[in-house]
Amino acid sequence: MHATRKLWGWLAVICVLSFATLLMVGREIYLKAPPIPASIVDTGGHTLYTGDQVRLGQQAWLSAGGQQLGTVWGHGSYVAPDWSADWLHREALALQEGLAQRDHHTAYAQLDAGARARIDALVRGELRHNTYDAASGALTIGAERARAVQEVAAHYASLFGTDPKLDKLREQYAMNAGSLPEADQRAALTGFFFWSAWAAATDRPGEPGLSYTSNWPHEPLVGNTPSAGTGIWSIASVILMIGAIAAMILFHSAHKEEDDPAPPKADPLFSLKATPSMKATKKYFMVVVALILAQVGMGVITAHYSVEGHSFFGFPLADVLPYTVSRTVHTQFAVLWIATAWLATGLYIAPAISGREPKFQKLGTDVLFYALLFIVAGSTLTGWLGTLQHRGVDFSFWLGNQGLEFTSMGRIWQYLLFAGLLFWAFLLGRGLWPALKKPSESRGLIAMVFLAALCIGGFYASSLAWGQHTHYAMIEYWRWWLVHLWVEGFFEVFATAVIALLFSRLGLIRAATANSAIVLETIVFLFGGILGTLHHLYWTGTPTSVIAIGGMFSALEVVPLSMIGVEAYRNYQRSKAAPWVKSYKWAILCFIAVGFWNMVGAGLLGFAINTPIALYYMQGLNMTAAHGHAALFGVYGMLGIGLMLFCLRGLSERLAWSDALLKPMFWLLNIGLAMMVFMALVPAGIYQAAASISKGMWYARSPEVIHSAFMENMVWLRVPGDIVFSVGVLCLALFVLRLARRKPALAEVAVASGAPTTKA
Repeated sequence: MHATRKLWGWLAVICVLSFATLLMVGREIYLKAPPIPASIVDTGGHTLYTGDQVRLGQQAWLSAGGQQLGTVWGHGSYVAPDWSADWLHREALALQEGLAQRDHHTAYAQLDAGARARIDALVRGELRHNTYDAASGALTIGAERARAVQEVAAHYASLFGTDPKLDKLREQYAMNAGSLPEADQRAALTGFFFWSAWAAATDRPGEPGLSYTSNWPHEPLVGNTPSAGTGIWSIASVILMIGAIAAMILFHSAHKEEDDPAPPKADPLFSLKATPSMKATKKYFMVVVALILAQVGMGVITAHYSVEGHSFFGFPLADVLPYTVSRTVHTQFAVLWIATAWLATGLYIAPAISGREPKFQKLGTDVLFYALLFIVAGSTLTGWLGTLQHRGVDFSFWLGNQGLEFTSMGRIWQYLLFAGLLFWAFLLGRGLWPALKKPSESRGLIAMVFLAALCIGGFYASSLAWGQHTHYAMIEYWRWWLVHLWVEGFFEVFATAVIALLFSRLGLIRAATANSAIVLETIVFLFGGILGTLHHLYWTGTPTSVIAIGGMFSALEVVPLSMIGVEAYRNYQRSKAAPWVKSYKWAILCFIAVGFWNMVGAGLLGFAINTPIALYYMQGLNMTAAHGHAALFGVYGMLGIGLMLFCLRGLSERLAWSDALLKPMFWLLNIGLAMMVFMALVPAGIYQAAASISKGMWYARSPEVIHSAFMENMVWLRVPGDIVFSVGVLCLALFVLRLARRKPALAEVAVASGAPTTKA
């Protein structure tokens, strides 16, 4: 107990210091973010854009689809270009031609090598020289550059409008004509794209050769190449990771884990009676399955759009379901169904652990369910309508689609979801309170479950930290607090603690050992995970310290994953500990799959792109998608399914349970995911990375690469894996539907509310 208290103390210290550092870095990002000029003028005094236009342009892009329609500074979807890289390349080419005509009265391609070298030097000098005057707030550019800006702006205004000459390009980008119907918003949009490209190329004050985005994207025309710090911190992070893994192996070897206890002769949970609130969670799992089916369907449509653009096997589906909507639903539902599975698990286990159900717990569980259902349905409907009917920037922010990946629902829906998560934490806490008050070997595990629940509810507040006019760099900072810390941090701590608690209740692990192990595991994970958040922010207009801190601590995130195979093997042994454990076989195998995908998806594929030098060339390419699919579904999705199966085991008739559908479900999901990732996404990502390294990020994201024969073949190679995976999902749906149609036997009648349950 003394050792466990010391570990809790270390956990508190690490969390306080890590979050203090993360907030300090956030302050530096706020102070050193690329400035938004009050005016952008040419040397003749003509105003190209105002600061208000740049800000409106940011809102206009987000309302048109935002990160579901290409990327800015590398974050978003993969079919349309990275607009900052694309603008930068187009502007550099236009300036080349303008200078060639001015100085030589001929096309750039007709010049000799010496003349081209001189023009190239002038282009680099013009685009890298920072002419922003902080005192007046004016950014002044040369007359030739101003003409180049106007030429590129005309292209983008036509692209986001209805110019029929660009229909083919819009189809290649999977964007609909008239994405921004209002001319003033299209003009403002070009100002935002110009500003994002300006920040990516111009030197930071006092730091020659280093742009506001640390020279991202790779663009040889303007001298954007990796900085020295990018290379140095990449090397240092690899060395640190190898050393930390060696230290963990040494520690693990020197501290032999205590053997698991002898398993009970019979299932300790066999006589557990479901209370009314526990039984009320069953409908949550029905919704989980419905969301999975919808998410997979939208994923198939979204992937197909990268080939046909507007159509689904010839049918003009984009007229009613644009790519921006299908991808929004695909990414948003992924988070929502996983979160729903975990929320329901928490509500299910609380009375089971404490042995008593609080008064009105079922009512609270029902109210929360219908509230969450309203939020999911309402946010999806308003997001679709807002995109299809072009309701404007205010509607998009407050009710529609904010245009931000994984956190796209409008602000009003976010407020409601935040309230719902706090209510869930309250319900979970009141359910666990009797067990928290009572001294027991499991109290540490129960406390970890409750603290993680509080963090899940509380940290969703980070989604409320930005507003309509917040600087894009700060939006990305707070967005990754939500996506990385909320989804990849506290949900994982919560789920890991729940698994340990379930295993201890089954008598498969010692509660005292699990107490210390979970706290230690949380320390190791959060030590790298909290500050590892910064690896998402290398190129989003942040100071160079972000590269150093993010690179080093994201390397430490890999360290615990290197030993996850040991835990997976132990879980496999536990699945064979006693004959009755077979009742939980497929839930436990899901947890074993989590270990595999943690090593492969989060560890191998994650570290493949997380070092600064790797991410410099691969941010926003299909290697990111490979990591995202393997980690999000392989780790968090399989974890959610495993927890759901555990809960459904206790909510269903013993005779109604059949493994006939679970076996194909498990293998088809995992094999299908592996096929999808390694047959299609990884080869596509490597192909794009080669293009990015050789010619630049603009080229890796261009139609020449995205719609090359190789890349389109990779999309078609997803089909076998998608089919296998989809059949696995159908097996899961049929299994849950079969359970739902079975009426409970008299022996399963729950105890009255307030009466004690039978404890394991």
